[in-house]
This record gives sequence, C-alpha cells and structure tokens, in this order.
Amino acid sequence: MNVHDLNAGKPANQDSYKSLQLLDEISKGEPLSQRDLSKKLNLALGLVNSYLKNLVSKGYVTIKTIPAKRYAYYLTPKGFSEKTRLTYQLLQDYTNIYKEARRDFRKLFHELSVDGTKEVVFAGVDEVADIAYLSLQEFDIELAGVFDDMKEGSTFFRKNVMPFQELKATDFDNVILSTYLRREEVYQKLLENMVSEEKILAIYDVPSFKR
Repeated sequence: MNVHDLNAGKPANQDSYKSLQLLDEISKGEPLSQRDLSKKLNLALGLVNSYLKNLVSKGYVTIKTIPAKRYAYYLTPKGFSEKTRLTYQLLQDYTNIYKEARRDFRKLFHELSVDGTKEVVFAGVDEVADIAYLSLQEFDIELAGVFDDMKEGSTFFRKNVMPFQELKATDFDNVILSTYLRREEVYQKLLENMVSEEKILAIYDVPSFKR
C-alpha cells in the first residue's frame, strides 16, 4: 500500500490556502515586498510572484511604490471581502476534512493492525496529525516518532518533533503522511531522506507522486 492506494483524487485546495495566506499577511498593513512575503510564509519567491499577479489582476491587491524603488502590496476592499470568503471556505473544508480523515485513518490503522504492523512514525504536524493520533489510539500500534523540519523542537502529544534527517536512526514499519496542506512538500522531504515509497502511507493523494 503506498500513497496512491487510499482516496486518490481528493481536492487539494492548495491554491485557496496560499492565496489566503498572502491576503492575511498583506491585510496586516505592513509595507511588505515579495521577498518579505516569501520569507514570512516560507514560500518560493517565484510562487509568491505568481500568486500576487493573480490577486492583483482580480482587484484584491494593489501595488504601491516605497523607497529604494521597491514595491509594497496592500489589500483593497474587494480583497478584504475575498479574505473573509476564503476563511469561511477553509473552515468548511476543515470540517469535511476532519470527518473524512477520522474515518479514513481508522480504516488505514485497522488494515495495518491486521497486517501485523507494530510501529509507525508521523511525517508532518498540523491538525491532520492530531486526528491521526486520536485514531491511532484505538489500535495496538506504537507511535515511534514524529518528524517535521518546520516544527522541530516542539512537542506533539509528549513526543519531541524531530527533523526528517533523524528518520535514518529510527525503527519503524511505516511512515504516515500526517499533514494535508503540506503533504506534497513533506512527501518530497521523505524521499530526500531515503524513505522508500512503499513505506509511505497516506489517506490523501499527493499531486507530485509518480509511479
């Protein structure tokens, strides 16, 4: 069973999420350049540029010149309305995600339990990881570790979150992709750290996955 075996084809909502991230950051009123936004949101500069062009073309964001021949971005009234709409949409998405994720993680862990799996690790820490953890408690499978470069040093249900490179020193049967919005990024990190595709399990499709 690999990342394509469970519920392939669910909607990504990545575009809406990244647009909301940008609108939310811009709405704070600071004179932010594209480079500033790239650093604050941990997004590639080219990606920020592409999304901003789209937001400007739709009338959600306006551009102003600031000293040193730089540009800053500000929300228009239409942009504030779009930010509210996307926030509401995201909340609805999260409600649906929770219901489906709870059901699908139970199914996944049941199958692993039947197959004799004893230890798994989580890759990626967000709300989906919380749901995965709650579902895991219903089965006799140990959580051997939690990994996420962005959350390194924090704790997840009393477990220290470690960088992906520490996976090499950890014993596990499978890696559970325990994030939704960052699933593609985390999946690539796993491959970079020599985790085989066969060991990576997820309840969501990963767009970058290729057989």
